[in-house]
Amino acid sequence: MLYLIWILAFNQMLQVVGSNFFDPTSVIQISWKPRAFLAKQFLTDFECNHMIHLAKDKLEESMVADNESGKSVKSEIRTSSGMFLMKGQDEVVSRIEDRIATWTFLPKENGEAMQVLRYQHGQKYEPHFDYFQDKNNQALGGHRIATVLMYLSDVIKGGETVFPSAEEEDNDGGLIKDDSWSDCGKRGLGVKPMKGDALLFFSLHPSAEPDPMSLHTGCPVIEGEKWSATKWIHVASFEKQRPKSSGCVNENDKCEEWAAYGECKKNPAYMVGTPDWPGACRKACKLC
Repeated sequence: MLYLIWILAFNQMLQVVGSNFFDPTSVIQISWKPRAFLAKQFLTDFECNHMIHLAKDKLEESMVADNESGKSVKSEIRTSSGMFLMKGQDEVVSRIEDRIATWTFLPKENGEAMQVLRYQHGQKYEPHFDYFQDKNNQALGGHRIATVLMYLSDVIKGGETVFPSAEEEDNDGGLIKDDSWSDCGKRGLGVKPMKGDALLFFSLHPSAEPDPMSLHTGCPVIEGEKWSATKWIHVASFEKQRPKSSGCVNENDKCEEWAAYGECKKNPAYMVGTPDWPGACRKACKLC
């Protein structure tokens, strides 16, 4: 009896805080062209809510990579708001990164920092590729080979991820498109955002050539709000050179505001820094 009670308590704990364990039987094959797979309940409710909490006060207008220069620029193509978490920012983020590496069989160091995004009514991301068109972005880590898109919230209607160039399966990978799907979501191979689910798709063929069928779009949100977290993974290591501390400065205009809300204690890795990475708001956190 005590053993059964311990097992039930342990399973309940895993549902709350998550673990590095990944269940491959939770994966649904969505498509082979492009290669796309959906993992049901990849994240726990706690993990979804935790990432939203880390991001919600630090959102800025989303950018896209310019095809010529590789620099991040504003564009009507992408109308969400978002921010980047630090790699290994805390135990929860690090555990999710480990789970992604387990699922994809791609090294953890090949991944970029996770980007948390919020899409409000009417906001969308028009059709685009995740592999790079410019050589500047390919210089570090090479092409993006795969993307793991994690849905942090349910969306009442809209916000689907659609592959307009995909060769559709007869049953859409077992996904039923009912009245909760938007017209945009019904126009091709698509996935409806459901809290905790994660979509893995490959932007390159096994030969490492770009796959044009990986073209994808984020449909406009019609009702509700969409939160997601994206992990882009490269063909090689994406570990950027660690910067040396540049003194006691604020590297973001919102540092003082965040410090006033207590973020120096709530989010010390970003605000104050770690032994390997100086914080962005050291002056606001009164380190000098």
